Amino acid sequence: MDNLEKYMDQAIGLGMVYGPKLLLALIVLVVGLRLIKVVVKLLNRAMEKSHTEDTLRTFLDNLLGVLLKILLLISVAAMIGVETTSFIALIGAAGLAIGLALQGSLANFAGGLLILFFKPFKVGDVIDAQGYLGVVREIQVFNTIILTLDNKKVIIPNGNLSNDCVENVFSEPTRRVDLTFGISYNDDILFAKEVLRKVITSDDRILTDDDHAHEIYVAEHGDSSVNLLVRVWVNTENYWPVHFHLMEQVKLTFDKEGISIPFPQRDVHLFQQAG
Repeated sequence: MDNLEKYMDQAIGLGMVYGPKLLLALIVLVVGLRLIKVVVKLLNRAMEKSHTEDTLRTFLDNLLGVLLKILLLISVAAMIGVETTSFIALIGAAGLAIGLALQGSLANFAGGLLILFFKPFKVGDVIDAQGYLGVVREIQVFNTIILTLDNKKVIIPNGNLSNDCVENVFSEPTRRVDLTFGISYNDDILFAKEVLRKVITSDDRILTDDDHAHEIYVAEHGDSSVNLLVRVWVNTENYWPVHFHLMEQVKLTFDKEGISIPFPQRDVHLFQQAG
């Protein structure tokens, strides 16, 4: 009985000392978790209003939630008398070890954040990067997924994209189509330019306002042809249709008008030596 009374006294003493701390820590934990949810929701709404990418928004929501919960647990542990200094040091050491082991992944992670924040391209854009030309289907935190024009799925690490050149092919509303057509040295240059103008003006997809006037120049005296440079402006979605249409129509029209498109050729002179 004496031992039981002794243990009861010790339990009551511990309860008097730690009971209020445990109760306060429990209240802080419950209230803190609810506040974290509210803060994460407010951040999510703010990012929605600013039209932040879905991938970045989800990542930041999760990251903020995890960090706030870790801080809350450390605070609660400190309130009930748990020594947190060694625990924080352990977390720091673990973070350093993980960082050294995942250097490449962290570079892709940082590259993904840069892409999602600064938006050099977005989902739906056509980009030319790392030797691949295709449509951006998804921008993840570590990788970007593009679908090539021949329908192949390519996964490119974001570290490479953020540290190398990326050509955003159709980011602007209009684009210029540059084509070169060769004519024979015997053909009339002025007549050939007039024929090209007729082909250009017959296509309604080619822009004709003052800011997008077409241009035709003599670009080069080649080895076997006089090369005419044609520059026309189109809406971005019409770039390839106009490109291929002009290639076909110029050839057909040149044939009809008697303008030849020469191919590389070489004159060979034979000299007969007197026997």
